[in-house]
Amino acid sequence: MHLQTNLGWLLIVLGLFLLLIGVALVFLQSFTQMGRLPGDIVYEGKHVRVYFPLMTCLLISLAFTALLWLVQYLVRR
Repeated sequence: MHLQTNLGWLLIVLGLFLLLIGVALVFLQSFTQMGRLPGDIVYEGKHVRVYFPLMTCLLISLAFTALLWLVQYLVRR
């Protein structure tokens, strides 16, 4: 029973997190710099364009790490 309770709370927290991401994507469309940050790699040739959002990936990873650290801290408290 204890495992089911923890799994239920985990699913609730993940659902709320996904809801917050969805709301942010809908209402923050004016934040157009994400994906075109300094440090993102763009190569444009004659017939090809290669784009790798390096800095954007690092910022998203940092944000997810901070959020997961916060959730872990609150759960263990």
